[in-house]
Amino acid sequence: MKYIFLFISAFVFAQQTKKVDFTTMHAHLTPNAAEKSISGKVVYDFVVKSKIDTIKIDAIRMEFSEVKLNGKTVAYKNSGKSLNLYKGFKKGKNKLEFTYLAKPKQTMYFVGDLSTGQIWTQGQGKYTSHWLPSFDDVKEKVVFNLSVEYRNDFTVLSNGILKDVAFNSKGNLKTWNYNMQKPMSSYLVMLAIGKYTKQTETTNSGTPLEFYLKEGDQDKFASTYKYSKEIFDFFEREIGVNYPWEIYRQVPVMDFLYAGMENTTSTIFAQDFVVDTIGFNDRTYTNVNAHELAHQWFGDMVTAQSGKHHWLQEGFATYYALLAEKELFGEDHFNYELYQTAETLQRASKTDTIPLMNEKASSLTFYQKGAWALHYLRESIGAENFRTAVKSYLKKYGFQNVNTDNFLDEVKKVSKFDTGKFKKTWLEKSGFEIQEALTILKKNKFINEYLSLSELYETPLSEKKNQFEAILKSENFYPLKEEVVYQLQNVPFEEKKDILFLAMQSGNLKARQAVAATLKEIPSDFKEQYQSLLSDASYITREIALKSLWQQFPEDRFELLNKTKTWMGFNDKNLRVTWLTLALATKDYKNEEKVNYYDELLDYSSPKYEANTRQYAIVNLLYLNKTDQNVLPNLVSSLVHHKWQFSKFGRDKIRELMKQEIFKNYFKELLPKLPDNEKVQLERLF
Repeated sequence: MKYIFLFISAFVFAQQTKKVDFTTMHAHLTPNAAEKSISGKVVYDFVVKSKIDTIKIDAIRMEFSEVKLNGKTVAYKNSGKSLNLYKGFKKGKNKLEFTYLAKPKQTMYFVGDLSTGQIWTQGQGKYTSHWLPSFDDVKEKVVFNLSVEYRNDFTVLSNGILKDVAFNSKGNLKTWNYNMQKPMSSYLVMLAIGKYTKQTETTNSGTPLEFYLKEGDQDKFASTYKYSKEIFDFFEREIGVNYPWEIYRQVPVMDFLYAGMENTTSTIFAQDFVVDTIGFNDRTYTNVNAHELAHQWFGDMVTAQSGKHHWLQEGFATYYALLAEKELFGEDHFNYELYQTAETLQRASKTDTIPLMNEKASSLTFYQKGAWALHYLRESIGAENFRTAVKSYLKKYGFQNVNTDNFLDEVKKVSKFDTGKFKKTWLEKSGFEIQEALTILKKNKFINEYLSLSELYETPLSEKKNQFEAILKSENFYPLKEEVVYQLQNVPFEEKKDILFLAMQSGNLKARQAVAATLKEIPSDFKEQYQSLLSDASYITREIALKSLWQQFPEDRFELLNKTKTWMGFNDKNLRVTWLTLALATKDYKNEEKVNYYDELLDYSSPKYEANTRQYAIVNLLYLNKTDQNVLPNLVSSLVHHKWQFSKFGRDKIRELMKQEIFKNYFKELLPKLPDNEKVQLERLF
């Protein structure tokens, strides 16, 4: 997962797992999008190993009925946080049955309208127990089998193999029956429901791969899921342990909270990573793809006992994603990624002082320092020894919970490496071992060239011009060409003109994008070159160029807008929103269409669209008209959005606007017209 979540296991549940083992769940579930609820009948098989007074199942704000133990109705207590059982169970095998109803306030999200919307879950960090009676304690591993009843014009995805799909006698419903073979922690249970199309592939070892996209995105399969099979096959070779499950599927969802989530057999990821061939050059799913797949071994197959050992999941997934990129893109790419991470960690170490083996460590520490710790270890003991240790670790602890010493014990068996010193220096000590990192990085020729080039920043251009020109004419890895352009930022144009022409003529997208980003004033004799950026296969470059040309050449605005009027950009419609804004701001440009342009831009700020689109549209609408009242209801609705980044934007923007009395009055006038949940949130900001 791209962001850190802490495993918090209550003492009572830690004790329960020693005395009671829940082995299997069979659940028949019925989500209700209209009511934003889910109900179901659940059957748990469990074994009582030793005497226990109370058995608890985590269940947040749920209603229960028909609670039976071993076929008999039993008394129970619903605490609002758990279903508590006091009697009716016996030593040995037991069967628990109940029905439940939940209206989750988190963890299960109902996005969009009833006809085209989605339902999806995000269990890690917020816990599956908000929508499914289950276990917050990661040490309770269960074989989950879910049957889900929903409308037959949707696709329902869950964990494991889809055994069958049954038509329901009620007419427009189907039941999707999913089965797992191996146990997993509850936070890895998932549902994703939407209108999807599917493509399939088979790995070299015979594992079925399923790729899903929203209806309408069919032309983006190849660019979104590029390298998926190659990554899978590489991991099986590199890790030395076959993929531990029966199937692997991936599905994007709207307004996902993070980049991706490694639910067992079924990764959910953000719709932002669904790209066409141009978008792929700017924003690729490759790293997230590899990261979440690596978790199927590191996190799903072996799960950290507690937050203290969380690096065993995120550090491993981050590092193996880099190894996959090394396989795909080469040594220079791999080392450059590690170099950038090392720089970030070194800068952050001044304030980010919690060590890696601490449940309160930052996501940067868990992910990136964890990956660096593994790279240091691999470089120290050798790649073959590292593979042997990892393979032994996974085979020994498969489908169990692990701690750091479990892994380091396997390292000890293959090497005389001082794991105690490693643990103290890299895992238990704050800060980042920058000198050790640089020693490793400098084994790579490209990194040495890059570091040498970086040292020339203060050198006069006349002394480095020949070197810069040689780099731009070469086949060198693109960061060298980027660095050349970045070092020219503050140099007068006439002095750097020849080098910028070389950068533009190199055809390198990254070098040309660096020119677009750093050239604040476009001289007339460079205008034609700069205009060529509008044709680059990069939505980021095109947006920069469109804004700059519109701003600096008012006389060309009509021609510029006509040339770019069909642009849409990424999923967030970055280019379309930019174009509409500029068209509305251009005097006398298609005046007869401006009402339509405004209505379209306003529509993008509404709840019909994803948060990123809405936020960009809101910012642009207020840029065009600082007192635009039409956008305010859409701004207020952000306050109740499930995506915290967007709701925070809404709060901050409303507080900023309320500093002006006119806006405070606007919001007061709006209050009585708002839904109750929005009204409550807005009142808090007065």
